[in-house]
Amino acid sequence: MSVVRWRPFDDMLSLREAMDRLVQDSFVRPARVQRRGERAELPVNAWEDDESVHVVARVPGQEADDLDITITEGVLTIRGRFPSPVEGEESKDWRWYCNELWSGPFERILNLSTKVQLDKIDAVFKNGVLHLILPKAEEVKPKTIKVKVAN
Repeated sequence: MSVVRWRPFDDMLSLREAMDRLVQDSFVRPARVQRRGERAELPVNAWEDDESVHVVARVPGQEADDLDITITEGVLTIRGRFPSPVEGEESKDWRWYCNELWSGPFERILNLSTKVQLDKIDAVFKNGVLHLILPKAEEVKPKTIKVKVAN
């Protein structure tokens, strides 16, 4: 038989973390279950460093020309459409085992929290992965201040 020290505050913290996660997943950023004909939200990774904001999205089956990328007043929008893998071939006689490959329009809208240089944005598309590099405006880049030693 082992003795375990009871720590009620630890249990309350884990309950609070669970409730925070539930509220976050349900209301703040709910997972979107898509049905045919609805617009999907494209998952992305987005981060910034001292020089740029980076956005990476996987868009398999797309060509670079199929993507519509715009920035207006600090709002980045990526749009496109996933075609059906059997578009034009589907028959009413088919009995599906599973039908999980989503098709239809997709979109992702990101509010950029920093100003970027619109004329210097770089978009790289390789093997179904889109990488946007948005250089920060000079006025928002961190500045290093050199400290002088007084004589």
